[in-house]
Amino acid sequence: MQSARGFEYGVRHIISPQSGAVCDVLLGILDLDRDYIHFLLDLGSIYLNHNRLKENSSVSVGDYIRVHTKPRRFLANDGKWSERLVFQNEHFVVAKKISGLPVHASVDNQKEHLQSYLENTVGCTLYGTHRLDVPTRGLIVYAKTQEFQTAFNKLLIAREIKKIYRALVEGQNLSKGMLIHYMEPSPRAPKKVAREKQDGWQDCVLEILDIELKEENRSEVRIHLHTGRTHQIRAQLGCENHPIVGDHAYGAKRLWEEERVELEACELSFINPLTGESHSFKT
Repeated sequence: MQSARGFEYGVRHIISPQSGAVCDVLLGILDLDRDYIHFLLDLGSIYLNHNRLKENSSVSVGDYIRVHTKPRRFLANDGKWSERLVFQNEHFVVAKKISGLPVHASVDNQKEHLQSYLENTVGCTLYGTHRLDVPTRGLIVYAKTQEFQTAFNKLLIAREIKKIYRALVEGQNLSKGMLIHYMEPSPRAPKKVAREKQDGWQDCVLEILDIELKEENRSEVRIHLHTGRTHQIRAQLGCENHPIVGDHAYGAKRLWEEERVELEACELSFINPLTGESHSFKT
């Protein structure tokens, strides 16, 4: 059993007709060879009764299996993550994310993401605190303890973390000052924003601090992000007809095959909620 849309994206929904090892069951159902099924299992693309499998587990008749046969792939581990570590102590690490890499596991890929690579580098479990879009690069914080994760998330909610971004955009007609939009509360992307307030839509606030005009009708802008909605900077600048260079999802010209936009989280400042120590990082 599968939906048409699921099939389009390579998602197969299966009620197991037999008992046995999941790879053997799938081999008799899917038009895939054993090596590829093991590859999907290793990548974290197979679920049994809504739980991601990590090994070739046994299934029973009637069990529900979901297989992402076309998992999204990201940058492989290049072994240079220690060079991208900016800071670490007993509470958290700060790293420089590169474009084209998610900050955590995706539904169909539990291996190719920054958190996993950093965990192998620092030798401990890390916990997500905030996120950057796959095409965005720059500074990001991971907690080393759940206590710090909880405390840091409270800072985010209270808007007590200063986040500065640098973006290269198309066009030269932006002005310094506050930009306020309202985002439709939808899980879909690209995100829809409007200049006028609408019932149930979330406020998006950023401040353009500096603007430097560049060649090719472009501008480099320095942005203080006040709220942290998904795709917020990208959607707001796109709404103002100044999309970020390379961000074709929001109206810019497509320049690269890889997932990359000219947006960087370049400054991050906060007070450690556990120690009271002030931290400030720049790229």
